[in-house]
Amino acid sequence: MVGMWTRLCRLFVIKTKFEAFLVIYGLGTGAVERGVHYMSQYPGIGGKLLFAASPVAVFMASARILDSLDRARHP
Repeated sequence: MVGMWTRLCRLFVIKTKFEAFLVIYGLGTGAVERGVHYMSQYPGIGGKLLFAASPVAVFMASARILDSLDRARHP
């Protein structure tokens, strides 16, 4: 039973930069989609600010993901 959980958890570990870039692409696509909805719900400057904030969060997360890969590779 423990071996099954270990194998299942290994599916969610990002091991290579290629996997990291795929995850970042998915996060970025979702952030832009969320930003488009913000602009339709909040017309004007408020929607544009919320749209700008969505990808910024992805930029910060992607830097953290890539940094953690480099640290794991070079301890």
